Amino acid sequence: MLATPAAPPGAAELLSPETVSREWRAFWRNPLGLVGICLVLLLVLFSFVGPLVYRASPYTTNVTAIVAGPSAQFPLGTDSLGRDELARLMLGGQLSLEVGFAAALVAMAFGTFYGITSGMAGGYVDTLLMRIVDVIIALPSLFLLLLLNSIFRPSAVLLVFIIASTAWVGVARLVRAETLSLREREFVEAASASGAGRPRLMLRHLLPNTMGIVLVAATFQVGDSILTVATLSFLGLGLPPPTPNWGQMLSDSLNYIFQGSWWLIYPPGLLIVMVELGVNFVGDALREAYDPRLQGRAA
Repeated sequence: MLATPAAPPGAAELLSPETVSREWRAFWRNPLGLVGICLVLLLVLFSFVGPLVYRASPYTTNVTAIVAGPSAQFPLGTDSLGRDELARLMLGGQLSLEVGFAAALVAMAFGTFYGITSGMAGGYVDTLLMRIVDVIIALPSLFLLLLLNSIFRPSAVLLVFIIASTAWVGVARLVRAETLSLREREFVEAASASGAGRPRLMLRHLLPNTMGIVLVAATFQVGDSILTVATLSFLGLGLPPPTPNWGQMLSDSLNYIFQGSWWLIYPPGLLIVMVELGVNFVGDALREAYDPRLQGRAA
């Protein structure tokens, strides 16, 4: 009967419960991280729980209340078609958050797989894969987004893949750099010497130890994805009406910027700023928690 091989040296040091616990304690001690989580949770509750409490229809028009200010019936006023602005902000938040988080998840998954594959392959394969990344980075991302969005019929699923199609390259470069460093460590060499193939090395040893930088990158990517959704919608290339989202609502409000209709301008802009601040605060806190140099700890 074969003896169970001992754990490769160095693996426990990189990915141990004590290390993970220390990093998460550092995260929870960061006040900006807590503020960021509160902001994101507040917006999630506003968008997904709010409609269960405030049951006004976001699509019903009221010809007697066109661009009406806040009132008891319409707490945040109405838009140019007499639709309830608060109800539309809640529904628009659902789309913005769902597309933003889903696009970030797809970009993280593909970018992580691409980066680990490139770093483990090395040689000509690594060079070819990285040149593909360089070409995509060299192209203006907004131009690619506009091109893809104009070719295909807009939908929420399409927006997810359009945004992810340009967002994964940064993650791939980060993961590839980390993989190049990790594959020279003793625990990877020991696992390889014991007969572990490349798929096992990638899934069992490299992937768990790159989760730190992937998690940090994912938080920033969520913010970028939500902002991209807002940008496309602001340019009139998001989902077609009457489906609301914050970017499209902000774009529509420009017609009333000099008419004092503040309830059409400030709420969607403020919500976009809040979600960007929230996810970036969380990302900064995670980056400090996972980077010993930013905590004053020994690397």
